[in-house]
Amino acid sequence: MDVCDSLCSLSYALNEQVARQIFDILPECGPVVMIIDREGNCWSSNREEFSRLKLDESFLRDLCAKIDDGVEPVITQANDASIAAAQLATDGANCGYVIVALPRYSPESTLINIDLVETLLNQIGLIAELTERNNSLGELQMKHYSVYGKSEVPSN
Repeated sequence: MDVCDSLCSLSYALNEQVARQIFDILPECGPVVMIIDREGNCWSSNREEFSRLKLDESFLRDLCAKIDDGVEPVITQANDASIAAAQLATDGANCGYVIVALPRYSPESTLINIDLVETLLNQIGLIAELTERNNSLGELQMKHYSVYGKSEVPSN
């Protein structure tokens, strides 16, 4: 297995875990969150609502390109929703991107609440960081148990 493949699969698994954690706590009529990994895999908190926003693939690619160019967070308007997007990264992995869509928000209302939007983006990054650390601790614990299991000699 290539090192790149293993890193990609690790970020895929991390994105999956982060998505489950975040999507479970979002209010039903609140923001719509989408996580996109570097391979183009997507997780959406509400697929129906996200499809109603009619954000095409080229729009999403442009958002991701702006983030890669260092513009962060990207705040824009699409149809009747405000969109905020940022990089999703931890100390160990560049997981991709997080996009927060605020349906029925005008650009003005988004700018008034920009601190809350940035806080949400930062909290999603924190959830990713904590999830990654939890996974690392779990792996370390399993290695620890494995070493103890091999070194113990049965006594008869």
